[in-house]
Amino acid sequence: MKSCMRIAVIPAAVLVVLGAAGASAGGDTGLTHETIEKLKESFELDPATRSIMNAVTNNDVSKLTLNRELLARHNDVFNVKVDTKGVTDQESSGRCWLFAGFNIMRPSVMKKFNIDDFEFSENHLFFWDKLEKANMFLEAMIENRGKDVDDRELKVLFRNPVPDGGWWTYVVNLIGKYGAVPKCIMPETKNSSNTRRMNSLLNRMMRSDAAEIRRLASEGKDESTLRKRKFEMLSQVYRLLAIHLGIPPEEFVWRYEDKDGRVCGGTYTPLSFYTEAVEDGLDGYVTLLSYPVHGYYEYYRIRYCRNMPDAPDMDFINMDIGMLKEFALKAVLGGEPVWFAADVGKDHDVENGIFEIGIHDYRTLIGVEDRITKADRLLYCESTPNHAMVFIGADTLGGRASKWLVENSWGTDRGKKGFWTMYDDWFDEHVFGVIVHKRYLPGDVLAIMDTEPKVLPAWDPMRSLFE
Repeated sequence: MKSCMRIAVIPAAVLVVLGAAGASAGGDTGLTHETIEKLKESFELDPATRSIMNAVTNNDVSKLTLNRELLARHNDVFNVKVDTKGVTDQESSGRCWLFAGFNIMRPSVMKKFNIDDFEFSENHLFFWDKLEKANMFLEAMIENRGKDVDDRELKVLFRNPVPDGGWWTYVVNLIGKYGAVPKCIMPETKNSSNTRRMNSLLNRMMRSDAAEIRRLASEGKDESTLRKRKFEMLSQVYRLLAIHLGIPPEEFVWRYEDKDGRVCGGTYTPLSFYTEAVEDGLDGYVTLLSYPVHGYYEYYRIRYCRNMPDAPDMDFINMDIGMLKEFALKAVLGGEPVWFAADVGKDHDVENGIFEIGIHDYRTLIGVEDRITKADRLLYCESTPNHAMVFIGADTLGGRASKWLVENSWGTDRGKKGFWTMYDDWFDEHVFGVIVHKRYLPGDVLAIMDTEPKVLPAWDPMRSLFE
């Protein structure tokens, strides 16, 4: 049975009274009847506008706004490609940073073992990431137990105590401590692929634990007592994670057949497997951001942007977007995938796998404009680095990339079998950071990391990928 909502028609006389009341209470701040009449008069329902209204109210706007001119000249030809195979799928989870981190390692692992396809277990490191973040949250509660509950930094931590998200440095922290395993050793579960319910339970536990820690502290309990209680809290977190995600292996046997038909493998621990599979290690990578809100060619660090209490906060060198493109291209030309962070909520077409400014021409259809800058999009919460992916190719003209080949972690149903084409103008507007090995960076850039970092607060927009 369908239900309908009755819309009450308010007589004009009543609107006048309401408008007068608003005017007396707040001057010209309210929507008076006269103001509403002027707004109505500003909207002219001419034949063209009526046609647009009919089209929009009865159709998917993304279909109506698809820019045929840009689509007609689009191609997915790239003269530079990193040799890789397979597309991963984070499904309904916020683990893009972890998938992207593993995706930059996969090509070298497949080459080393002489195999056609390989995927690390994201679930394995996801388990440890959740446990580490729970520990970090509880430590932050102990550290800040004397602050008022309305403290702005505490509010940021309360908002999402144990989130799915993270940065490249989180990958480095986790692998350095817990190693890595093949996906077949600790495969996905229903809850690693769809994290909403587990996260809801876990965050509820953490907020309850935070309230208890603060209560115990107000009663005069010392740090040793609080940490003893913290251990008991973490045992409950471990139980929840094990039930939802499975138990990470301490030792395992991995067997595989290579492209020459040879059966290989052995017995490993997660750390010994990672050491053998990824020979170069991850310590040489540098985080470069283009963050127009702050000064370029300076060194920054963001408070509480980490997944372990005993690890440093995420740091980065800030520079203009042209330098990010230059160094990312050097890495791709060197045969290396490049981890990057961007705002994927803007200017993209899922069906064709295109990131390009204007690919959906909403402005022409609706007849409205926005003129907000990249810096203001960050400051006014219009844009954040909300997704991590990997560059695995480029199409170069005149020594620069006109477009980039992107490996996503959204499976093969979105994009062109999981791969996307990013045009250079989209890079300018919506890419915020890249991870590049220091061998591609000049000495004067690396020297910036020898300076004292400027510390940004926990509510900084660049922390948003963490959540």
